[in-house]
Amino acid sequence: MGLFDRVERRLERAVNGAFARAFKSEVQPVEIASAIRRAMDDRAAILGPGRTIVPNLYTVELSDTDYDRLGGYDEELENELIAAAQEHAESQRYQPGGPIQVSFSSANDLETGVFRLRTSTARRPGAAPGRATTAPPAAAAPVPAAPASAAPAPVPPPISAPDADGIEATQRQAPVQPAPPRRPNPADRPWLDVDGERYPLMGAITVLGRDDSADIILDDPGISRRHSEIRVTHDGPHLVASIKDLGSTNGTFVNSERISSQRLSDGDRITVGRTSVVYRAGRR
Repeated sequence: MGLFDRVERRLERAVNGAFARAFKSEVQPVEIASAIRRAMDDRAAILGPGRTIVPNLYTVELSDTDYDRLGGYDEELENELIAAAQEHAESQRYQPGGPIQVSFSSANDLETGVFRLRTSTARRPGAAPGRATTAPPAAAAPVPAAPASAAPAPVPPPISAPDADGIEATQRQAPVQPAPPRRPNPADRPWLDVDGERYPLMGAITVLGRDDSADIILDDPGISRRHSEIRVTHDGPHLVASIKDLGSTNGTFVNSERISSQRLSDGDRITVGRTSVVYRAGRR
């Protein structure tokens, strides 16, 4: 029996009791588990042999109906999701960007049976908060096989590959699964050195800040929620980067000079709040 079979069997036992009575056409825990597992795979960044970084914060946005139904089981469900995510990370030799956390929040633009998954990375995420109507990150990870009372479906519905807006899934209509895009080689990309931790700049825009919507979350009270952004563009065959302050309270500094926007060079030291970050241009 494979790892996923063992995980889903265990999770199925957890949901075939109270969960199976509560969930009918609503979001099933196994769908959330599958979405987190897929997001982990799709957002994996290979830094070198044996070192692949994945997000560690997963925010599950639910309709009001699903949010209220899941509320009675949030602690047990979160624990199962964390355990499943950790097993998946270990089986794939992934290194989460910090302790895995998941949180649930309600979103009034979603219908019953539809959920959205947002991912991010935080080096030192805080303790998981209680249920809230906005979504601070909490413990995260995959969960169960569909309960016996669910409508007959041999596998959870496929979920579109995650993007900047997260993942959206529904039981009633399964989106077409696109062919996975070829991932750029992280060794060729610029990256940030934060206290010895390497963060590749894989996207065209990378936002630094305290908010869970930031791409790199920095635990520093002197940093604004969305403090600054780094844009990576092509200059002929080379990748170049520039940094822009996003109207932060305490400003963005490059080599001790306050800037509004500036092109970055290899070795530049970026200071936001009390956090110092070194920019590296990557392999050229």
